[in-house]
This record gives sequence, structure tokens and C-alpha cells, in this order.
Amino acid sequence: MWERVVYLALFVADGTEPLFLQMKEARRSVLESPGGKSRFAHQGFRVVYGQRIMQAASDIFLGWFRSAHGHDFYVRQFRDMKGTVPVDAIKARALTDYAGILGRLLAKGHARTSGASMIAGYVGASDRLDAAMSRFARAYADQVEADHEALVRAVAQGVLPSEAAGS
Repeated sequence: MWERVVYLALFVADGTEPLFLQMKEARRSVLESPGGKSRFAHQGFRVVYGQRIMQAASDIFLGWFRSAHGHDFYVRQFRDMKGTVPVDAIKARALTDYAGILGRLLAKGHARTSGASMIAGYVGASDRLDAAMSRFARAYADQVEADHEALVRAVAQGVLPSEAAGS
């Protein structure tokens, strides 16, 4: 099995305006059945199609191509402009508000897809999905905390080497 391929290309206009484009290999979706036939003949197009549905305004450079070796790629403008919120420093109420905002954004993105009515029909009117997702989130958080404790213990016991940040 070969590794996923990613290219980063730099274009410069007038020697001053840089444009970075990322060309990333697109493989079959993990949601497809292993032996099944994809409804998309081009996996790069599948990724671009999904991004255009989910994003209110997509990248003007978003596109796809197939390499001479038959590998599907999608292209996007490369900008590492991701902001972060230091959730470990947020008070409980603000964290609850932040989680709510992220949930609404995720729901809005999914509502833009053609599957919104299918999802609503599947979920129904009861609170069973809410309860199931809450149970999962709590169990997941418990596991993350247990894993972190095991990591800290392994470092303290010298089983796992560590370095101070920035060294």
C-alpha cells in the first residue's frame, strides 16, 4: 500500500504576491462499502463536491485532477489560518456556549446537504439520539482523561521519554 501523496506548489505574481496551492490525493471514502461501487468516478471531484455543499463560500481555487498514474487529487488554496480557542482556560459556561456554537455550525453545514431530510427522518422527534450522543461524549471524555493519566504516569516513571515544549 502506498502512502497518500500531497504536493504544495508556490506561485508568485510580479515577484511579490505568493499563492500556495495544495494538491492532495483523494482516496475512496471510508463511508463506502469495501466492495461497493462509488457513485463518483473521480475521488477528487467527490471531495470538492462535498466541500462546496458544506461550505457557505468555498475556495475559488478548489478543483480536481487525475495524475498520469491514475491517482485522483483535489486542489485547494493552502492557507494555515486556523485559529484556536484555548479550551483549557475557558470557564465552564463559556465552554458550554462554545460547544453549542460549534454544534450549530456543524448542523448548519450538514443541513446544506441533500441528506438533511434523511437525517431528520432517521433522528425523529424523540431525544434518544441526544441521550446516546451525550453518553458517548462522556465515555469518550473519560477515556481521554484515562489515556492522559496513563501518559503522564509513563513519563513520570521513565517508560516514555519526553521533552519540554520549545526545547
